[in-house]
Amino acid sequence: MINALSTFSGFSVDDIEKAKEFYVGTLELALKDDSMGLQLELPGGGKLFIYEKPGHKPAEFTVLNFVVENIDETVDHLAGDHGITFERYPDMPGPQDEKGIMRGKAANQGPDIAWFKDPAGNILSVIED
Repeated sequence: MINALSTFSGFSVDDIEKAKEFYVGTLELALKDDSMGLQLELPGGGKLFIYEKPGHKPAEFTVLNFVVENIDETVDHLAGDHGITFERYPDMPGPQDEKGIMRGKAANQGPDIAWFKDPAGNILSVIED
């Protein structure tokens, strides 16, 4: 095992100012520092570093999951108040409803989850266990 003092995750975007507006303004994450990218504090004590990269290619997988108490309220808030569009994937183990939520709990196939993208095309999710 490594003797790490702390850990954080990171990923790239194509426009750091758009990312800042989205992650700090829309998702209301705490910005710790923005001198060399976005150093964000996540709910629950995690940390995230977002950096601008020339030739950025969006991740084709979920890079960040937000565990929420009520997925319906969260999806309604993000879609209604912030205009976020939720992704639809035809190859999921269960169908997604009209809001874009895959109802895994009702089908006994995991949590309820809905996916959306940041301005750089990275995939995020809200998830209710």
